[in-house]
Amino acid sequence: MVRLQTSEQWSSKIGFILSAAGSAIGVGAIWKLPYVTGISGGGAFFLLFILFTLFMGFPLLLAEFVIGRSTQKEAISAYRSLAPNTNWHWIGKLGVFTSFLLLSFYSVIGGWILIYFAKGMFGGVISEGADYGSVFNTTIGDPLIVIIAQFVFLAITVVVVANGIQNGIEKANKILMPALFGLFIVLIIRSLTLDGAMEGVKFFLAPDFSNITSQSVLFAMGQAFFSLSVGVSVMVTYSSYLSKKESLIQPAISIVSMNLLIALLAGLAIFPAVFSLGLEPAEGPGLLFVVLPAVFDQIVFGEVFLIGFLALFLFATLTSAFSMLEIIVASLVKGKQEKRTKYAYIIGLLIFIVGIPSALSYSVFADILIFSKSLFDSADYLVSNILMPLGVLLISIFISHKIEKSTLREELLQHSRLGATAFNIWFFIMKFVIPLVIIIVFLDVTGLLDKLIAIF
Repeated sequence: MVRLQTSEQWSSKIGFILSAAGSAIGVGAIWKLPYVTGISGGGAFFLLFILFTLFMGFPLLLAEFVIGRSTQKEAISAYRSLAPNTNWHWIGKLGVFTSFLLLSFYSVIGGWILIYFAKGMFGGVISEGADYGSVFNTTIGDPLIVIIAQFVFLAITVVVVANGIQNGIEKANKILMPALFGLFIVLIIRSLTLDGAMEGVKFFLAPDFSNITSQSVLFAMGQAFFSLSVGVSVMVTYSSYLSKKESLIQPAISIVSMNLLIALLAGLAIFPAVFSLGLEPAEGPGLLFVVLPAVFDQIVFGEVFLIGFLALFLFATLTSAFSMLEIIVASLVKGKQEKRTKYAYIIGLLIFIVGIPSALSYSVFADILIFSKSLFDSADYLVSNILMPLGVLLISIFISHKIEKSTLREELLQHSRLGATAFNIWFFIMKFVIPLVIIIVFLDVTGLLDKLIAIF
């Protein structure tokens, strides 16, 4: 992310797009989507995810862009600027809290990637006849190693954010994001040529709605928000550095398209291999770490390719972590750059401490469950399926009720060929569709919807 200065902006539109995409495309699309799809029934879930992304995620991304770019301020100050002397700035504070909690368990996954990357450098991941499921369980079951890895991941994040990272991240994204796409293609080709691969493709792309529950719908909605980093006002902060001369719609389309493409590529890389190798699609959080070594094991120079993929995956994960830490630091610094380093290190340390229970969920704290979920899964559930949808609900209400319609129209359609019809559709979705869908899904999950239907 960039230093919080009103004069500083992304150097180019492509730099903004790739950096925003880097924020969105990380753990959400590459790690989380395959395993959540696996435990939620496959193709039907993926279809719901696409629909939620297009009809809720995309409009919301535009809404956060409008808030950020119109004010040129970080999350909390942006809401305060648009609705002075009200409590609406709490949306920004909710985003800051959610990002804090999200980064606490997100850094654990980043630590897992670091461990695998370090092992890969010394040829310690791929071996003939290895049981990669057991390897993963042993790896994350070592409390000391996972905590050290989590600390190192957060330390990298803190150092970069503390020093300001526009030039590094923006420039690196232009090289590394395309490289990630390229390696995905290699992985997919090998995965699809494995025996029995088509069963995995069918599982991933052929919808079977018999497996869909209200919980699956909530997961699909939460995943759409998680994958695009909407609902936590990260994109408010990112877009505040976008020039007034740029269109908002084109970058949003590019980011959503890249996100969906990465999600598709991740599924096509993972599920054919899962079925070919006789693995369980409902493996859970470790799915990626079990499947990737198994697939690269089937490729000439597989260890080299695995190291390359893990390096790029680590970068994609770090870019997301930068954005999460940046929204917190930016909200505290408020333009006073002399405070940036201090706040970055303090917040980083606090996140590390809060993340320790998640890091130890598969070892020391394995027996501690909250509503039958591990501490790691509980944190993930709270963020993805409660806090993010709540943030989205509040943003949709704010954008449609607290900002003048004319202001919204001018900001959204600036430097765009789209006209009033497109704006009216977007506004209708923000004002009516998104709040209604979120409320219905929540009522359904809690069982209240059935009771209300019975009453009427």
